[in-house]
Amino acid sequence: MNKEGTTGKKPRLKSLGIEGTRYKTNFTKKFENRHKWEVPDDRKLITFLPGVILKVKVKKGQKVKKGDSMVILETMKMQNRITIHRDGVIKNIHVKEGQKVMKGELLMELN
Repeated sequence: MNKEGTTGKKPRLKSLGIEGTRYKTNFTKKFENRHKWEVPDDRKLITFLPGVILKVKVKKGQKVKKGDSMVILETMKMQNRITIHRDGVIKNIHVKEGQKVMKGELLMELN
């Protein structure tokens, strides 16, 4: 590093187009390696926080209605009731009681 606290390397400029206007900017590695956004699949129930599955309240093949409680997830010493966002039938359950789950992990699938 030099006196100003920089490495002396020139920034990597990239061309970016927004609404027909071209800009030059330097992207960070974190920005370049980000995951592309995808439309969420409403047939999948995904965790929003890491934690431990305390109770699975449904079974495979069971009919569920919007708002039904599916799972009790313990996160940060709190018990969170995970509810379903639409009507459907449970196709698969990918977790079991006592299992540790990470943020973004698939819990269940609906038909």
